[in-house]
Amino acid sequence: MGANITKTAGKIVRKAMPAKSRAKSLGRVLLVEDDAVLAMSLEDALRQGGASKVDICSSMSATMAALDKANYDALVIDVHLADRDDGWALAEFVSLLGPRPPRIAFSTGSPEAIPAEIAEMGPVFEKPYDPAHLVEELSGGKRKGFIARLRGAIG
Repeated sequence: MGANITKTAGKIVRKAMPAKSRAKSLGRVLLVEDDAVLAMSLEDALRQGGASKVDICSSMSATMAALDKANYDALVIDVHLADRDDGWALAEFVSLLGPRPPRIAFSTGSPEAIPAEIAEMGPVFEKPYDPAHLVEELSGGKRKGFIARLRGAIG
């Protein structure tokens, strides 16, 4: 059990950590969203849900630059960005990033526009949705490694 240690007037006081602090870390999350208000709301939920860092990109070009500079544990992808209407192409790209690619979740107002084989790469959240559901989904499962994904594709 974790504890929060605070030094007060020369004494060390241990307090039980809140449940959120003990929750599994979401790690570093790349949030690809061109709606600034929604991005801030999702960022707040992801941070409260255990993300160690949340980077926000509002365009495909900014996202590619971010992916070039850092490794991410999860990506939340708005599939219809202001500069591209095929944000799911990012999911195809990141799936090639080594044996442990980031977990992927899609965020869209029109889920039917996502090709079926792409939608299988991660949960699809239809806007508007509760950010808590996104956090729950991202923190709930382990990422599939290359062999597990290969087995899933074969059988």
